[in-house]
Amino acid sequence: MSRPHVRLLGQGIRYLTTLRGGGSAFPGLVMEKLHPGFVAEELAKLPHGVVVVSGTNGKTTTTKMAVQLLRAQGLKVFTNRTGSNFVRGVAAALLGEMSLTGRLDADIAVLELDEAHAVHFVKQVEPRYALLLNVMRDQLDRFGEIDTTRRMLARIAAATTGTVVLNREDPRIASLAEHVPEGTGIRWFGLSAALRPLFPSDDDMRSAGGPEAGADHEDELAPRPAAAVELSSFEANRVRLLVEGRPVETTVDLYGVYNIYNAAAALALALAVAGPDADRPALLAELSRVTPAFGRGETIEVGGRPLQLLLVKNPAGFRLSLASARPGDYATMITINDEYADGRDVSWLWDVDFHSLREGGVDVVAGTRAWDMALRLDHDEVPVREVVPGLGDALRRFVAGAGDRPMRVFCTYTSMLELRRELSRVAEVAEI
Repeated sequence: MSRPHVRLLGQGIRYLTTLRGGGSAFPGLVMEKLHPGFVAEELAKLPHGVVVVSGTNGKTTTTKMAVQLLRAQGLKVFTNRTGSNFVRGVAAALLGEMSLTGRLDADIAVLELDEAHAVHFVKQVEPRYALLLNVMRDQLDRFGEIDTTRRMLARIAAATTGTVVLNREDPRIASLAEHVPEGTGIRWFGLSAALRPLFPSDDDMRSAGGPEAGADHEDELAPRPAAAVELSSFEANRVRLLVEGRPVETTVDLYGVYNIYNAAAALALALAVAGPDADRPALLAELSRVTPAFGRGETIEVGGRPLQLLLVKNPAGFRLSLASARPGDYATMITINDEYADGRDVSWLWDVDFHSLREGGVDVVAGTRAWDMALRLDHDEVPVREVVPGLGDALRRFVAGAGDRPMRVFCTYTSMLELRRELSRVAEVAEI
C-alpha cells in the first residue's frame, strides 16, 4: 500500500474513532505499524521546527499555554491537544489536522511528550526547542526512580538543536544544562527566593523538615543562573514577573498555584521561540486569556452547578491540588484507576497528606482502586460517605448527593476521560 493510501486509511480510522467519542491513539498505532516514518516526515516540513514539552507535572497545561502564546505571535501551531503524549498520540493528532491531500497548515509544532516516549521521539525528530519542567516521583512501575526520569530528559536536552528552556529551581532539571550540546542555547525560568518554599522540588518534599526545610538549602543551590522569566509574587490571580529583568504584571485565571509557575515556563518558551521580535505586551495579554486544559481544573456545568475536574497522578500533583483547594465548601469525589496510562502502582497515595479533607470529608470514592483510596483516607481520619467503584454509578450518586454545593473531582487520567464521557450525556463538555 502506498504512503498516501496508508495516510488516508489512518485518517479514515481516526474519523471513525471520533464517532465513538474521540481521544483514541489507535489511528496513530496503525500509522506506527504501516508507515513508521510518518511523524518524522511530516514534522520535518514545519518551517519553525518542533517544540517538545516534558517533565513530570504540568505538561498538558503548560503546552496549552505555550500554544496560545505562540498563536498570539502570529504563528500557526500544531499540537497534540488531547494530552495523548505518546508518539502514536502525536501521529493520531497529525491525522486529525491534515487535509485529505496530506497538507498540515502549521508553522511550528508544540508537543507534550511523556518522558519515556520522548526518548523514542527525539531519535526520529530532533526538536528545535525543548521545555523541561520538573522531575518528581511518578509511575515508578513504568519509569523507575527519578534519576531514571532525569536521564530520559537528558536525552531530550542532548537532541535539541535550538534552545532548551530549563527550570532553575529543580536541581535535577538544572543539571541537564551539562547535556545541552554546543551551539544550542539555554534559557531558564525560576522563582523569587520568597516563593521557593511554595514549589518544593522532590528532594525538598522528602527532606526531614518537609517542603519548608528546602528553603534552608539556598547555599547549596546558589548561585543560580539569571532567569529569562522569574515568578516574583502573586495575589489570587494577579501575577508579578521579572521578564528579562523587567518587572511586569498580568493575570493567570487557572486553578492551582502550580499553574502560575507553569505560566512562567510557557512565557520563557514563547520568548525563546519568538526571539528578539517578540511582542511582549501581546504575550502578557494572552496569558490572562488562557483557560484550563481538559481535566486540569476544567469546570463543567451540571444542572446549573459547577463541577471541577482535577487531574492527580503523583504525590506532588495531588499535594498541590489539595493545597489550592478550599476545605469544606465543596462536594468532593476522588476517582483512582490503575490502567497503564495511570500507572499500575498506586502506593504513591501514601505519600500524600489528606488531612485538609477532614473537615468536609469525601462524598464518593470511585474507580478500580476505590477501596485502596478509601483505606488511605481512613488512615488520615477523613470521613468517606460512599465507596462506589463503578464510575458511571458513582458520578450519578455524587451529583445527586451534592445538594447546592459546587463539586470537585480529583481523578487519575483514565478515570478523568471516562468521567468526561459520562458527563457529556448530561452536560456540555468540550470535545477533545
